[in-house]
Amino acid sequence: MIVLKTSRELAAMRVAGKISANALKLAGQAVEPGVSTWEIDRVVRRYIESEGATPSFLGYGGFPASACISVNNVVIHGIPSKDVILKQGDIVSIDIGAFYEGFTGDNAYTFACGDVSPEAQRLMDTTRESLYEGIKAAKAGNRVGDIGHAVQTYVEARGYSVVRDFVGHGVGAKLHEDPSVPNFGTPGRGVRLLPGMTIAIEPMVNAGVHTVKTLSDGWTTVTTDGKLAAHYEHSIAVTADGPVILTLPD
Repeated sequence: MIVLKTSRELAAMRVAGKISANALKLAGQAVEPGVSTWEIDRVVRRYIESEGATPSFLGYGGFPASACISVNNVVIHGIPSKDVILKQGDIVSIDIGAFYEGFTGDNAYTFACGDVSPEAQRLMDTTRESLYEGIKAAKAGNRVGDIGHAVQTYVEARGYSVVRDFVGHGVGAKLHEDPSVPNFGTPGRGVRLLPGMTIAIEPMVNAGVHTVKTLSDGWTTVTTDGKLAAHYEHSIAVTADGPVILTLPD
C-alpha cells in the first residue's frame, strides 16, 4: 500500500533526511587510505545517535551494522569490518538511513579514496548524474516507469549497465515501503506518481554486466564479473511543484 504523506509528515521526513545526509557526509570525510570500514561505521552510528535518532539499518533483517559500506566490485550491502582496510584508488559506496520521530531518511553516495582511475571516476560521475535524471522524472502525473527509463537510458548510453535484482523503493515510516522503483523501465508504465509520495531513487550501476550475486554471508552483493560498481541515492518527495530532495545535509 502506498502511503501519501501530509505536509507535517513531509516536514518530519526532512529532519530525518537531514540527519541521514549529515551522517553520510561525515562518513565520506572518513574515507581515507588505511581506514577500516568498521571505523567509518562507528562514525556513522555515533553521529546518528548524537542527534537522538536511530540507525535505520542496524538490526534490519539482521544486518549487523549502521551503514552498508561497499568497496569496488561490491555493489551494495557490504558489512563493515576491521579487516576491510581502504587503499588508495578504491571507490567506496556508503548507504545510510536514520530513523527520527517516526520517519526515516535513506541515502547513499560513492566516495573516492584518494585519487582514483579515470575509469572509476567516469563510472561514479555517470551513476551520480543518472540519479538526478531519475529525480527530474519524478513529477506528479508521471509514472514509476518514467523514472527507471530516465536512469537506464542515461547509464546505458555511456556503456554501463543498471542492476536489475535490486531497486529503489518507497520510504517513510518504514525503511522500505511501496512502490518499488526500478532503475529500468518503460515510459508511461507503472504506478502513477502523486503528490505526497515519498520514494528512494537509487541507481546501482555496474561497469560491466548487470548481473550480481550475494555472497555466503547473506548480504554482501558483488558484480559477477568482478568489475566496479557505484551506488547513489536520495529520498525524495513528489509534490505538485516538482520533486523535492529530502536527504540534504546542513
